[in-house]
This record gives sequence, structure tokens and C-alpha cells, in this order.
Amino acid sequence: MSAAPAYSEDKGGSAGPGEPEYGHDPASGGIFSSDYKRHDDLKEMLDTNKDSLKLEAMKRIVAMIARGKNASDLFPAVVKNVACKNIEVKKLVYVYLVRYAEEQQDLALLSISTFQRGLKDPNQLIRASALRVLSSIRVPIIVPIMMLAIKEAASDMSPYVRKTAAHAIPKLYSLDSDQKDQLIEVIEKLLADKTTLVAGSVVMAFEEVCPERIDLIHKNYRKLCNLLIDVEEWGQVVIISMLTRYARTQFLSPTQNESLLEENPEKAFYGSEEDEAKGPGSEEAAATTLPARKPYVMDPDHRLLLRNTKPLLQSRSAAVVMAVAQLYFHLAPKAEVGVIAKALVRLLRSHSEVQYVVLQNVATMSIKRRGMFEPYLKSFYIRSTDPTQIKVLKLEVLTNLANETNIPTVLREFQTYIRSMDKDFVAATIQAIGRCATNIGRVRDTCLNGLVQLLSNRDELVVAESVVVIKKLLQMQPAQHGEIIKHLAKLTDNIQVPMARASILWLIGEYCEHVPRIAPDVLRKMAKSFTAEEDIVKLQVINLAAKLYLTNSKQTKLLTQYVLSLAKYDQNYDIRDRARFTRQLIVPSEQGGALSRHAKKLFLAPKPAPVLESSFKDRDHFQLGSLSHLLNAKATGYQELPDWPEEAPDPSVRNVEVPEWTKCSSREKRKEKEKPFYSDSEGESGPTESADSDPESESESDSKSSSASGSGESSSESDNEDQDEDEEKGRSSESEQSEEEGKKRQMKKRKKVPEGQGGGSSSDEGSDSSSSSSESEMTPETEEEQVEPASWRKKAPPSSKSAPAAKEISLLDLEDFTPPSIQPVSPPAAVSTSLAADLEGLTLTDSPLAPSLLSPVSGVRKQELLHRVAGEGLAVDYTFSRQPFAGDPHMVSVHIHFSNSSDTPIKGLHVGTPKLPAGISIQEFPEIESLAPGESATAVMGINFCDSTQAANFQLCTQTRQFYVSIQPPVGELMAPVFMSENEFKKEQGLQGGR
Repeated sequence: MSAAPAYSEDKGGSAGPGEPEYGHDPASGGIFSSDYKRHDDLKEMLDTNKDSLKLEAMKRIVAMIARGKNASDLFPAVVKNVACKNIEVKKLVYVYLVRYAEEQQDLALLSISTFQRGLKDPNQLIRASALRVLSSIRVPIIVPIMMLAIKEAASDMSPYVRKTAAHAIPKLYSLDSDQKDQLIEVIEKLLADKTTLVAGSVVMAFEEVCPERIDLIHKNYRKLCNLLIDVEEWGQVVIISMLTRYARTQFLSPTQNESLLEENPEKAFYGSEEDEAKGPGSEEAAATTLPARKPYVMDPDHRLLLRNTKPLLQSRSAAVVMAVAQLYFHLAPKAEVGVIAKALVRLLRSHSEVQYVVLQNVATMSIKRRGMFEPYLKSFYIRSTDPTQIKVLKLEVLTNLANETNIPTVLREFQTYIRSMDKDFVAATIQAIGRCATNIGRVRDTCLNGLVQLLSNRDELVVAESVVVIKKLLQMQPAQHGEIIKHLAKLTDNIQVPMARASILWLIGEYCEHVPRIAPDVLRKMAKSFTAEEDIVKLQVINLAAKLYLTNSKQTKLLTQYVLSLAKYDQNYDIRDRARFTRQLIVPSEQGGALSRHAKKLFLAPKPAPVLESSFKDRDHFQLGSLSHLLNAKATGYQELPDWPEEAPDPSVRNVEVPEWTKCSSREKRKEKEKPFYSDSEGESGPTESADSDPESESESDSKSSSASGSGESSSESDNEDQDEDEEKGRSSESEQSEEEGKKRQMKKRKKVPEGQGGGSSSDEGSDSSSSSSESEMTPETEEEQVEPASWRKKAPPSSKSAPAAKEISLLDLEDFTPPSIQPVSPPAAVSTSLAADLEGLTLTDSPLAPSLLSPVSGVRKQELLHRVAGEGLAVDYTFSRQPFAGDPHMVSVHIHFSNSSDTPIKGLHVGTPKLPAGISIQEFPEIESLAPGESATAVMGINFCDSTQAANFQLCTQTRQFYVSIQPPVGELMAPVFMSENEFKKEQGLQGGR
């Protein structure tokens, strides 16, 4: 660092005469004045002609601002250097002006011409900084200048400047809302920008200025979905939030008919040229052939959004993961929402602030989608180091996830939590136990007995909270728990918490017929201490006196009059009014005789048992992840989540027009089939590129790049084909001859085709006619799957030339697995003729062998479902038959084996009402009326595990008992068999080498 002699720095810490004392601040890494109020030295440094001193002064000023110090009095000295030629100084000056331009508007206006010149600076950082300072001056008089600057910056060559222009739009809109129409034009222009740097900023400007203009998003929807993975994290959150609301207005609800869900192949967006040749008439004909029982078809654009956001669940940003989670929760089918559970559980390892927000959302999700968090129950166990608010939220989630299967584990955890030193947490745990007892009837008595044991706890707060919860539980079965009410009545002398005392008095008064001897004595004790009680207790004493007067007036008449007379002169007017009202109601008089006849109906009316519900039950109407959801109140600027439309809007509004020159005639399309898969014309006119790119601006560059890539890909494709053909040499004489002929034809083609099209001429003509015919009959779905290296497009075996084309079954297509249809005349193409002929020799029939006729694998090991001791003589085993279920091909067929080892017959064997995780379904077996002693029976049931290894929990019921059982499938039992010959197997095995 160079400095003038007058400001020379002494490394030893001493300053010369006339020099300011500067000391080294190790915390900030800079050199600062020992007295921050003496800014004269910095002003002198800014007034010098040396850029090094100016730079040093600006560094110190910016560092002061970063430390929270006030540097506004330096504004005149700093603003004079806005025209400095040194770029580094100018950057720091703009940083300072952005901070103080709004406070010092008059001085900032003096340099408005300098800011305008900065908009023309060659350096993109200076242009962006000038626009940022200009938009920070909150003076209505310069609105036209700001609008002109934003329009120019929106057309800037630098994406960073265009991003800054998008940031300036909300500032100008808040300053002058009359400029909305012009700003919408700029937003529409920036929405068409193809750079990821601008996408997030312009969507934020869209949300601030015109969120109702959904029409601006239509043409850019697919582009935003595709760019989402590369946008910065802040922009990803903004875009995902906007697309969530957009999707709720443009697509149908995927949950309206979950059982009939059918995903439409994405040919509407990633269509093939054969589909275009068929025209709209063929689409209408295909639509009429669809079965009427499947009305819902997911829109391809809906699927595009879900598919492109799913990888972001692995983002390092908790905000991005939370944004994707709320999108899936609000938009995805129930069977697919479960993918967000693992990502949200991963966020629980973050800081406590992140945990708090995530747990708030998980608590809301777990009410409606309990099944997706049940496998991660242990992740919500509470640690002793967790803050209280985190403990309470985890407790809420554990209570929501409690069911009849895991309730023993949950109650053991709660028993441990009660011994905590955190009293607020202990009180929340007792309330959670009460909710579990309310929701799960079979543990109600267990929870009630545990809470009664807590009444002997030394901590008064624990006892008080237990009393409140016991009071709510006793309302469900009061006649069976008279002893507990008596026990609570004895606690009135010890418990001093007002809510607990009021709860005990309410219980005694409500069920006074169960404790006729104790109730009058309790009233006598409370009358003595009436004046010293809290208001809530006094009100319950009045109620107790009134109820006892109506049921046992002989013993309590005088006590009731004494209590009412005390309450009549109480300081609280509510208590005085209650006493006067009660006296007129229960004590007959000439004026109120008619009303007193209905006193028992008013005071002793049966009251419904309270419903203990989660405080997060009604929060799902707020968008998850929003501030309004966190606060459970509508925050400023919150936009309501739209309802699903009844009818799907027109999806063609999201289509981007394709230029006429990209449309091929039918003759060109026939030639296209003879070209390689990656051809030049496909690169120029592919529907995927035309949907997201501007054809007028990028037509030339697209054609050049596609032709280059097409030649390179086709050449590598021919090399791979030659390698595959060399690997298959020696297997049969026919294959060797065909390979040699194919190579000769390829060499001839290469000699005839010009150099410019050499890459595009090496095609599948080297293969025989069967391979070309099979490719021509390929459906659009299989064409999309075939976008793979050339080694995947192998030549079909010679024996399969006459076989009709059939859909290939792959192990990767488990979600849409359907068994191959059985052809009575010819076998499916999945099994070669030679293999079928060999297997026919082992059978007694003359019909060809079909894959679906093969018997299931024998020798499958039985697994125990219910032991005979636990089942009281009923032993149940199960096996996987390794065949699709007859009623539903998506289900796994499970054989249930029953055996009766008891001395009495077992009657009415059936499956009870199952409580299954989301996506899993069960097809019950027919009821077995009777199983005699020593007999065995076998039933078949279907289970759709939804491609997961989650256990299917259900009940095996007889006429007298219910047994809770679960079936958890190994991964191998979820796989569908694929039939192929030995040669085909070796081919597929060779493709797994990573080539």
C-alpha cells in the first residue's frame, strides 16, 4: 500500500506529528482510526488526488458500515468521487451510495448525471452499480429516468446487468405504481431471457408487480422448469413457489381419483415426428378408445414440473428442499409425496432454527400424510440438548404418527420424557399422552392409569397438568372411573394450581351422582376458602354449589346460599353476575318460577366428550413453508394458494410456435427413418428444442451445432455397432454372414455420401430388414426410451423376423408393469423361438410356450406371519408366489397358509380394516368360514407395495380375536421376471459394462 508522507503508517503503532493515530483491528482485518467520530482524516484522504489514498479511505468507510457504524456524514466527500476513473474506487463509492442514497436524496440528485454516464460504462459491474444506486434514490421526480434506465438495462448484453434491472423493477413499482403497465412489458421481455442468472430475479419481480398475470408464464413455463436445476438457490425458491401456484390453476388435482390414476406418456410435449404425421384426427380417435373408467390423465407439463424439481431434494440449501417439499405436498399424487420425507428428515440435522421451521411443516404434513413419516419415527425422538420449542414440535409429530402398531414404543418414549427437568416440556408430554389415549382406544386405560400415578409426583405442575388431562379423559367413560374421581377429590387440599383445582371441581360437580358423599364435603372446604381463590376457581365453586343444590338440596342448601352470598359481593363483575343469575335460576321465586323449572336441563345437561386435536390441524390452508404458515396468521403480502380447477384449462397455451421451415414433408419423414437416430434434421427441428428456444434468434446457431453433433454422434454410433458385431462373431454362421454384408453396405454408403453429410449417412442400413422394420413400428414411448448410446439398438435375432413387435418388458419399468398379453397363435417376442421350442419338448402340449404360462418358482421359503402361541392355536405363514395378482397386475400375489393347532374350530377368518401407509393397498382374500382342528387352508391376497419395502400392516380377525400382523417384502420379491434367450441375456449383460 502506497501512501503520502503526511499519512505514512508506522508499523510499530506510533504516529508522527500531525498524523492521525491508526490501529490494527484484528477482528475486521483492516486499519481504523482509534476514534471513529474523527472522520476528518478520511475526508482529507478522499480529497487527495492519489487513487491509492482514496481506495484506502473507501475500504475503511465500507468496513465501518459493515461493523454497523454510522458514516452518513461522509456522504458529501464520497459522492464527489463518483466520477473517479479508478474502477476499484468507483465500485466502493457505489456500494456506499446504495446504502445512504435514500437518506441523502438531495445530495444524491446532484450526481444524477454521473449515474447516467455510469450506465454506459464498459464495465458491467459499473453499469449494474449505477442502476442499483439510481433505483435506491426514492424521489418521484426521477421516475422517468429510472424507467428509461431499466428498459435499457433489460436489453443489456450482460446477464448481470439484466439481473440488476429485474431487481430495480419492484423498487420503481413501490415508488410509483402508475408505471405498472410499462414495467409489465419489461418483465415479459426478461421472462423470455434464457440465462439462469436472470430467471430468479425476474420471477421475483413478477411476484411483486403482477402475480395475477398468469398469461406471462404460459410461454415460459417449460423453460423455467428446465432451467430450474441451474438457477441459484435464492432463485430456485422463488421460482418453485411461483410454479406451485401456477400449477394449482392450470392442472387438475391428481388426488381426485387416486385409484384410477394413469400417467399419460409425455408425447404431447416430447412428441415424435410419427405422431405429427398422424394429425389431430388420430388423437381424437385414440381418445375415444380410452376406457371411460380412467378419467384422470396427468398433464405432461404437470409431470415435467414434478420430475425437474425432484433432484433438488438433495440440495444443500434447506430453503430449496423445503420449497420442493411443499410443491410435492400440494401438487403430487399421494403415491409420490413420500419421496420428500427422507429429505425433510435430513434437514433435522441442521441448526435449531432450520429444525424449527422444518418441524412446523412436518407437523402439518403428518396429520394428513402420516404414512410417509412412519418409517422415520426414531428420527423424531427428542434429545436432551434440544431447545424447548424443538422438543414440543417433535412431541407433536410423534403424537401425530402414533397408531395401534407403534403406540407401545411411543408411550415408552413419553414415559422417559416425563422425568425431564424442563417443566414446559413435561406438561406438553402429558397433553400428548392424553391425545394418544383419545385417538387410540385400546391404550386409553393404560394412559389413564399412568396419569393417575403422576398425581403422586412431587412437582405440582406435573400433578396439575395430569389433572387437566384426566378430566378430559374421564368425560369419555365417567361411569367406569368413580374411584379416580374420588382420588382427585382428595387432592383439593394439596393442589394450588388454579386450572387443576377448577378441573377437579368441574368433575365433582358434573359427576356428583358417582361421589354423593364426597361432593358436599368438597363444597364445604371450598366455601371456607372462597374469598382467597382465583376467579376461575370461584366460577367452578358456584357451578358445583348449583349442581349439588339441584341433586342433593337437603345437605347443600345452606352451603349454596352461603357461597352465593359471598359471590354476590365479589370484586369481579363476572362472578357477581354469575351468582345473581344462578340464584334466580335455582331458587324458586314468584317472578322466576317458570325459569327455575328448567334449571336441571341447563346445569345437568349431558355434555359431549372433548376432542383433543392437534394445533396444526387447520394450518394446511396456508402454503407450506410460508411465513403465514409459521405464524398461523396471514402475513402481509401472502398470496393464497388457489384451488384446483374443475376442468383443465387449455394446455396449448404453453406451446411455443415452431417455424414453418422446420416442418418436414411426408417424403422427408420417410427418408428420416432411414437415417441414424441422432440425425441433423432432428437436431434442427426437434420438438424439445423448439419448445424452449426462440427460433428466430437461434435458428442458425442451432442448425450448425446440431449438424456437428449429429455427425459426431452417428460416427461414434457406427463404431459401437462395429464393436458389437465383432463381439457376436463366431456364434452362428448366419450372424457372421449378415455382419459381413452389413459392413460392405456401410463402406459403400460412406463412399457415396458427400463429406458434409458423412456423419449422417452411417445408419442402421447395416442391419438386416427385421431391425429396420421393428424400428419403424416403434411407438412414441419406446422412441423416447431409445435415446441411448447406439449399443442399445442391437440387431434382432434372425429367428424373430416373423414375430410381431411387442412391448419390451424391462426391470426398470416396474411402475407401469403389465404382464405381456398371451397370443394364441404366435408366442410373444420376449421369448425366442429356439428357447420356446426347447421348452416345448419338456411338456405334453403342442401349443407354443408363453412366458405368462410358466409356473411360479417352486421351493419358496415360507415366512411366519403369526405364531401359534400368539395366535392361540392359529398359525399363519405366507409365501410370495412371484406372479402378478390376478385381480390387479400392479399387486404382488401373496399366499397365506392357515393351520389350526387348537382343539376348537376357528371361524370367520378375514382381514380387518387395514391402516396402511400412503400408496400401499391390499386386496383381501375371501373370508374362511371355519377351520376345523388340525386342518389347514390357503388363501391368496394381493398387496401393492408401491415399489417400496415398507411393511403392509393389517389385522387378521376371527369371530373372537384380532391379531396385528405385517408383511414386509424383500426387494427381490418386487421385481417382475423378464423372459429372454441366452443370447439376449448375454447381450444385455455385455451392455452393463459402462459403455
